[in-house]
Amino acid sequence: MIVAGFGFRTGADIVALSTALAGAQHGHPPVTALAAPHDKLALVSDLAKTLGLRVIAVSPDALQIPQTPTQSIASLGSRQTGSVAEASALAAAGSGAKLLTTRHISPDRMATCAIAQSDAQGPAI
Repeated sequence: MIVAGFGFRTGADIVALSTALAGAQHGHPPVTALAAPHDKLALVSDLAKTLGLRVIAVSPDALQIPQTPTQSIASLGSRQTGSVAEASALAAAGSGAKLLTTRHISPDRMATCAIAQSDAQGPAI
């Protein structure tokens, strides 16, 4: 399973998510699902529909479990994780997940995307 996890600001749009995904995806296998915090699923669901992918909701508790290489002060303050994108990707990819790429930031700085991979067939959340 290869999951693209997203973190983004209120006001982000599908273009910001798409460009962050393109940056993260570069040189990696195609993703099989998209993931984001459960309260931010609407925009990610729109992108998933466009790409024909499923979307995975990540609970607040699940966001706090993975250790993320990136440590954003904003993410730590709002979500108690160093990177919402990295934590979403890792949590949604399931048991044994590893990051293929740390977060990539969209050019407008409104969205981030990270990609994780695991042998799991579904999320452990």
